[in-house]
Amino acid sequence: MSEELLDVVIIGAGQAGLTAAYWLKHRGLEPWRDFVVLDRNEGPGGAWRHRWPELTLGKAHGIHDLPGMKLGEPDPNEPAAVVVTRYYGEYEQKFGLPIERPVKVDEVRSFDPGSKAADAASSSAADAASSNPHTAQDRVDYSAPLEVRAGDRVWRTKLVINATGTWTKPFVPYAPGAEQFEGLQLRTVDYWCSDDFTGKHVVVVGGGMSAVQFILMLEKAGATTSWSTRREPDWVEDPFDERWGVAVEERVDARASQGLVPHSVVRNTGIPPWPEYVAARDRGRLVSDGPIDHIEKDAVVFESGKRVDTDVILWATGFRPDLDHLAPLHLREPGGGVKTTDVVKVNRDPRILLVGYGASASTVGATRAGRRAALTAIERLEA
Repeated sequence: MSEELLDVVIIGAGQAGLTAAYWLKHRGLEPWRDFVVLDRNEGPGGAWRHRWPELTLGKAHGIHDLPGMKLGEPDPNEPAAVVVTRYYGEYEQKFGLPIERPVKVDEVRSFDPGSKAADAASSSAADAASSNPHTAQDRVDYSAPLEVRAGDRVWRTKLVINATGTWTKPFVPYAPGAEQFEGLQLRTVDYWCSDDFTGKHVVVVGGGMSAVQFILMLEKAGATTSWSTRREPDWVEDPFDERWGVAVEERVDARASQGLVPHSVVRNTGIPPWPEYVAARDRGRLVSDGPIDHIEKDAVVFESGKRVDTDVILWATGFRPDLDHLAPLHLREPGGGVKTTDVVKVNRDPRILLVGYGASASTVGATRAGRRAALTAIERLEA
């Protein structure tokens, strides 16, 4: 257990976490002495290190420069996972960022230094308040430090910048009969090589960019596909520029600032009119069969009544924020979300700053939020 009190613990070493670490150091905090970054991965790259090899840099949607070191112009045909892993690794080395890995954080909770039975009391209070978290919230001492626990390791800190993103929390919606399907069911995080599906029929579920990319890769690999979306695909005619990106983030942040579960950035993004995508739509490949009505042991039946024999169902249905380790702090509002102001400030606990949540769950948004979180942390430490 770390006996010294840190100023900040950053959880997650992806785009947002590295950006926050850079700005903390840039503003005078000493790595290892004042702050550390805890990352669950075996090496650098964040969620990008887990992307499928066919996702090349040229096809990746948004790899943004980290502060102080540009990505440059790598080969667009190189896998994005390789490019970003290398870039993040060089970045960590260049700026001497204090990354500890692999560290999977189990929980973050308040520490009571005056109690010899702090652990037992904290657990008991959390259990007793589980049915009424808002009553428990009224009793919290926000001047107390936090404990970040990972296995038998503990870090005590004044503030936590949570940058865990969403990759580890893939979401699969309920579909009647899914449990009886005898074929293969995959999520986005399980996908690796399109050649594994040659000669098979794959139903791709989801209306975002990943679903579109999967369909085109599967087509090239000799698989046939059907596409299921809850709504008509959202084809966007406006250019994908910075102004468009800000508008998307504002729509996402509108829910987070009300304490509602934020809709994903992907849901608000739409499908760009890129030539490859438009051509696939025109030849009937990127045309949705609509929502799924139910699933049989060897087929998918759509609400239209259409039934397709199916070998594989690929759930490209998005992600949820990875915040389970923050549960002891009771941050969620009645609407199910964590209410935030200024994107990163958590209304229920000033010791927590959220990045990679809501509007900042995109590469551009994560960079801005990482900086904002770091500067907010400095302000609170100096107050």
